[in-house]
Amino acid sequence: MLESLVTSKTRVKLLLKFFSHQNSGYLRSLAKDFDESTNSVRVELNRLTEAGLLVSEEEGKTKVYKANSQHPFFTEIKNMVSKFLGLDDLMERIVKRMGDVEKAYIIGDYANGIDSGTVEMILIGKDLDTQYLEFIKNKTFEKVNRKVQVSILEEDPGTISGILVFGA
Repeated sequence: MLESLVTSKTRVKLLLKFFSHQNSGYLRSLAKDFDESTNSVRVELNRLTEAGLLVSEEEGKTKVYKANSQHPFFTEIKNMVSKFLGLDDLMERIVKRMGDVEKAYIIGDYANGIDSGTVEMILIGKDLDTQYLEFIKNKTFEKVNRKVQVSILEEDPGTISGILVFGA
């Protein structure tokens, strides 16, 4: 759906990253997260910045990018991304009801901008309510017609390749 409107896979990944939640990122970490070359990510960051969809600021010697919430289409793009992911509702429920969720990642096909019908997530936290998780996974399938696969880790290994949708 989204990939038919936006032909660059890297651009889709960036839109998902920045418009799914109030994420920010810098060139090298984005390239690593997306398993893309820094050049292809840089080209798309420049295009999105020139279009006014992203803004950047210097943090020391690092340029950090984030969605431009002042852009006239910010809300529309955010809504499109949320609908594409079909997870905005799910994420809010999980974070509120699961316990002490520190971070939540979307990995796999959805993190790469591909609607395969299965959403893979990793939740990081201790003593999370796995019974509620089973309930919400079934409700999500009924609501958005997508399977949800969730892995739970107690600590972030620092090697997760995906989109951070909750936490810092």
